[in-house]
Amino acid sequence: MSAPSPAAAVALLALAAGTAAFAQTRTAPAEAVRADAPPPFEPKIDDPMLAPAPRPARVVTSWREARELLAKNSTDLRSAEAAVERAEGRWTQALAALLPNARVSAGVAVDLLHPSVPSYAGVAAGAAGAVSALPSGTDPTTPLAAASVTLSQTVVDVGAWRGLSSASAGERSARASLADVRRRVTQGLARSIVAVVAAERAAEINRISLRQALERAALSDRTFELGAGTQVDVVRVRQDVTVARSALIAGDEQLHRTREALGLALGIDEEVGVSPSFALEPLIDEVKAECRPLEDPSRRADVVAAEEQVKAAAASREQATAGYLPTLGLTSTALGFTTSPGPGQVGTWNIAAVLSVPLWEGGLRGGLVEERRGAEVQAQQAALEARRAVTVEAARAERNEASVRALLATARESRELAARLDALTRRSFQIGRATSLDLVQAAAVLRQAELNLALREFEWVQARLDALLTVSECSS
Repeated sequence: MSAPSPAAAVALLALAAGTAAFAQTRTAPAEAVRADAPPPFEPKIDDPMLAPAPRPARVVTSWREARELLAKNSTDLRSAEAAVERAEGRWTQALAALLPNARVSAGVAVDLLHPSVPSYAGVAAGAAGAVSALPSGTDPTTPLAAASVTLSQTVVDVGAWRGLSSASAGERSARASLADVRRRVTQGLARSIVAVVAAERAAEINRISLRQALERAALSDRTFELGAGTQVDVVRVRQDVTVARSALIAGDEQLHRTREALGLALGIDEEVGVSPSFALEPLIDEVKAECRPLEDPSRRADVVAAEEQVKAAAASREQATAGYLPTLGLTSTALGFTTSPGPGQVGTWNIAAVLSVPLWEGGLRGGLVEERRGAEVQAQQAALEARRAVTVEAARAERNEASVRALLATARESRELAARLDALTRRSFQIGRATSLDLVQAAAVLRQAELNLALREFEWVQARLDALLTVSECSS
């Protein structure tokens, strides 16, 4: 009869020892049985890739610090604020058409061919006629200096009023858009911070997984040296080490990208990390203090902005239509010039009512009305799309929060089972009852379970933030 192989001999010895121990300590506690087992193999691992990922030069330590950087550097906020300023300027321009308009003009003229004769050309309209009304003994000077003051006021102008209404709605729309931008950049900042913390946690798990893979490789080498393993076991476990290294490299690159994304969100053109002391649970409370949930999702800022754009487009179309109507205005002009003896006289002061009736503009007005009617339809469709989108987003955020909560519970249970399986498999491999394939498979399952649990934990934080910020109004 041939001698048993080394692996079989180890297994038989372990089985015999286990049977004897069971017979002697049948009623002994489980701790006593484990105390008789051989001590586990403790390999020494030293690999440069196990060093923690380098920290970036810039680190955010609190939500308040991140919000201050966002308010200072966000290009989206600056653009939205500039849009409000432009809307205010357009409203002021529209109002100017309804307010009095005063103008002063002055000039000095001399006739180069006849220097002693007063020149009225180009000085002020009506100056020549006003000279005839001068008292006897009063003559215009040479050179002649004249000044006129003109005041005009619109009395009836329907188009100007419609233009003011359009500008007012545009200003309200711009302010609502600013509020929506403030909500979106707050949500984007929260997502970026959670993504960085999740990527750092994944990088840490990848290093732990690599260390465990190296420990399994050392265990496999030791088993092979003792004659209880094969070269296939060694190669298979080494393959798992390369897989763990690949996951670590990919995870570190993802960490760099999430840090860069956080830097861009904060208006910084470099990587920005998150302090290890930054806690995500208090982050939710801080966001709640800044952002107020809306009872009616249809009153979210982007929907309000779209509805105000509809009003602005409608008023703009009415302004173009009012161009067919006549306008009435008042104009008053006072004219004065220098005289001898001086210093001068007010030659005329008149007031006039001006009625302007449009007749034909070559189709310009009709084209303008048609264009603005099309803009109104586009604004109506955009508002409808915004209302539909906010309804779907609100329902999706609420549903996602419940789904992620259930997935988190499943991931925790899966991780506990994977950890137990890996520990049992490693112990079984040490005593020759498991193969290297079992060892590698259990390690892969544990590694994936660890990553899934970390992902689900951060997804749970993000889901709660999204549920809060999807339908809310954030303060500045």
